[in-house]
Amino acid sequence: MAREVTLFTGQWADLPLEKLAKKASSWGYDGLELACWGDHMDVQKGAEDKDYCQKQLEILEKNHLKVFTISNHLAGQLVCDPNTDERSDAFAPDDCKGEAEKKRQWAVKAMKDSARTAKNLGIEVVSGFTGSSIWHMLYSFPPIPGKMIDDGFKYFAKMWNPILDVFDECGVKFALEVHPTEIAFDLITAKRALQAVDNRKAFGFNFDPSHLYWQMVDPVCFLKEFPERIYHVHMKDAGLQLDGRTGILSSHLDFGEPDRGWDFRSLGHGGVDFEEIIRTLNQIGYDGPLSVEWEDSGMDREHGAEEACEFVKNVDFKPSKLAFDSAFDK
Repeated sequence: MAREVTLFTGQWADLPLEKLAKKASSWGYDGLELACWGDHMDVQKGAEDKDYCQKQLEILEKNHLKVFTISNHLAGQLVCDPNTDERSDAFAPDDCKGEAEKKRQWAVKAMKDSARTAKNLGIEVVSGFTGSSIWHMLYSFPPIPGKMIDDGFKYFAKMWNPILDVFDECGVKFALEVHPTEIAFDLITAKRALQAVDNRKAFGFNFDPSHLYWQMVDPVCFLKEFPERIYHVHMKDAGLQLDGRTGILSSHLDFGEPDRGWDFRSLGHGGVDFEEIIRTLNQIGYDGPLSVEWEDSGMDREHGAEEACEFVKNVDFKPSKLAFDSAFDK
């Protein structure tokens, strides 16, 4: 095994951190990628109170776990999202519900506090979402003037550059999970997002192959396109279920429904080629953690999380330090 294996706690936020840490340790994980919701990590506290950060670290240390990354996907989504319907109310504090700009102001502060919390924890990466003011314009009807898309990337830069300034001040990097509904959801839009913020070093990517795979973008091509910008890696699988009557847009069906054209799968149960991903991570010099983001509506999650940890440890390997035929050199 070349890299440490962590478990992203976003799908486990219903469990207290004390309980989850004990389980994750028993399953063989080396650490946790702490979600900034539930009781796992409160960035408002973490930004101001080093004792609180130390308390959370002690929970992990007691269970022989480390933390390399915290993740604030929920707040990040609301920075650029239109926030005009009740879906985003689920992410925001009660006093922000129903008020789009109040939700946005809360989200901006939460993302700045995420950088401050990371600094207080002694880590260098925060992963998450950005939201997008133009995702709903994905299909070009009614016809979309190019200026509207340009303005969407400019708005992303306007909202995120002040947040990234705080990341720079804290010596922390933001890793956007390239994902539908975000400003960057594939290789082309990822390039455009980097250009929008003038390629500043504080902004890079949380590589998650599952979201690329179901869009039919080769995850390996993404790694090769952005070798210097892979700040964190999620390990997650997906399966295409296109049988002639199902569609790639998923037909407004929830995850787990049999008529969806694709779905997330536990590691090793989908179509992602993880060996080629590991080889490419070795080529680009990524030596950070491999973080299991466990999602599979058809499998018991505790069984899946334990099996996924073993899968990652089996598929990961160190790069070679010498040519295989070097023994023949004189």
